Amino acid sequence: MKRFIVDLKKYYKYAKYSAKSDLKAEVASSYLNWLWWVLDPLLFMLVYTFIAIVVFRSGVQYFPVFVFIGLTLWNFFNKTVIGSVKIIRNNSAIVTKVYIPKFVLILQKMMVNGFKMLVSFALVIIMMGIYRIPVTWNILYMIPILLVLGILTFGICCFMLHFGVFVDDLYNVMNVVLRLVFYMSGIFYSIGDRVPEPFRSILLKCNPVSMLMESSRRCMIYSGAPYRKLIVVWGVIGVLLCILGIKLIYKYENSYVKVM
Repeated sequence: MKRFIVDLKKYYKYAKYSAKSDLKAEVASSYLNWLWWVLDPLLFMLVYTFIAIVVFRSGVQYFPVFVFIGLTLWNFFNKTVIGSVKIIRNNSAIVTKVYIPKFVLILQKMMVNGFKMLVSFALVIIMMGIYRIPVTWNILYMIPILLVLGILTFGICCFMLHFGVFVDDLYNVMNVVLRLVFYMSGIFYSIGDRVPEPFRSILLKCNPVSMLMESSRRCMIYSGAPYRKLIVVWGVIGVLLCILGIKLIYKYENSYVKVM
């Protein structure tokens, strides 16, 4: 792990600069520029709100904010994980010419999607003010929640990066898997209210995304406490995934170029 810390300090500025360049390039040819980072989750929120309230007659309190929090967390996780599968091939022009620790590419992707997530959360705060949702000190639980989300995402992405080089079909498989996880994460419905036992406990304990979503809604909207024990457990699992994933990348990163 000493090598990881040294490389992180050495290449952090590169990841930061590359993330800024990607964000600028993403909106360079768009008339609405950075507004798309707000409109994208906002439009999805309106669609799911219409379906849930009008079609399925959901009675969840503060439902638009409820959905927006779920979409904000999901977009960060989904886009980062699916983007890491082909990240080596997509950056072949760089990795084949100069040495760069391959996990830095994941950090760059996380910075891009993390910035978009912060923009969405700013909109969540505005919506909370519009709906007059009371804010308590429990909102500070969002710090460990987002920290665990970032650690878990990075750990999973390390494995996706590695196996994505050797398994061509992994991208298609992950598209299906993440679509399944999407519907099992309770983005537009409440797992605590809609899902009966024992499936409720299984989803919350075995699906960290759904657990983090439910925890975020509890402390941001309903002035409650998150699932603290599960957050700690998945935080430890996330750290283990990061350690194993980084070791895996360091062991095989010299063979990535040969495979491509």
